[in-house]
Amino acid sequence: MKITAYSCRPDELAMFEKFGKECGVQLVLVPEGPSMENAHMAEGSQGVSIITTPVDEQLLGRWKRCGVQIVSSRTVGYEHVDKDAADRLGIAVANVSYTPNTVAEYTVMAMLMAVRRMKTIMTRFLGQDYSLLDIRGRELGRMTVGVVGTGRIGETVIRLLRGFGCRILAYDLKPKTELKEFAEYVDLDTIWRECDLITFHTPATKKSYHMVNRDTLEKMRDGVVLINMARGTVMDTAALIQALEGGKVGAAALDVVENEGKIYYKDFKYQPLGHHDMAILSAMPNVLMTPHTAFFTDEAVSDMIEYSIRSCIAHVNGEENPWRVW
Repeated sequence: MKITAYSCRPDELAMFEKFGKECGVQLVLVPEGPSMENAHMAEGSQGVSIITTPVDEQLLGRWKRCGVQIVSSRTVGYEHVDKDAADRLGIAVANVSYTPNTVAEYTVMAMLMAVRRMKTIMTRFLGQDYSLLDIRGRELGRMTVGVVGTGRIGETVIRLLRGFGCRILAYDLKPKTELKEFAEYVDLDTIWRECDLITFHTPATKKSYHMVNRDTLEKMRDGVVLINMARGTVMDTAALIQALEGGKVGAAALDVVENEGKIYYKDFKYQPLGHHDMAILSAMPNVLMTPHTAFFTDEAVSDMIEYSIRSCIAHVNGEENPWRVW
């Protein structure tokens, strides 16, 4: 069996070699993202592995003619693949799972950095300003924390938060019985009204789109801390900026932001960024921004590559594929 993997970073090569040998597949590794110009690299491949580059009907059609039967995104998100086109062409689409600890631990780190004003502390320390002005923080254990989305990552966040002693409120369309001893499931309006800090762990869907907006922000406590390690589309960026400028939101930690696709994972040093909202947010002393790296650990990358390969194999062999999304 042959699989073409696009957007292969240097740090992934050893893992592709390892799992390619273990699974007995021939791999074609392409450092660039998929495009019509390099679509021919999938000729004779039954599977294609990608990350977050948008894949439209034209590209899917070209891959179909190459013999591709499945597109596996080695990411949790898969909204970058044209679902309707894949359905029409008869191409299966899959995502991957990976250890939830990677994002959950990063989330707790971001929470602590936000409530302890770590961005300001570190920036001033580099400038040899060691005064205590405007850097007094808060204790996480005395806060009410809202966890929106209690899938594998949200659940792990809740379990990690137990040690801090904070009150935890949770929201999910499918509450988990096993979490009810650690968190109280409530509706979203209760999350907005009662939480000092809210963290989001939801996929990009129509229901989660701009879940944080002018109306929901108005319902939140003054000085609320917002953490987004999920998808940029969960938050209306313009509304968030306005709330930060007005003091409604006291701090934010964002690993994702709307319209990040053409920016993150590229080097824009000494170049205009071309993302006005990101420039505003990153300049704020109470906003911690990181470039969609919450997932980025040895364990997670290994899982992503292994499961992407195994997903392609399972589909082509007609076996049950736990990662197929449609």
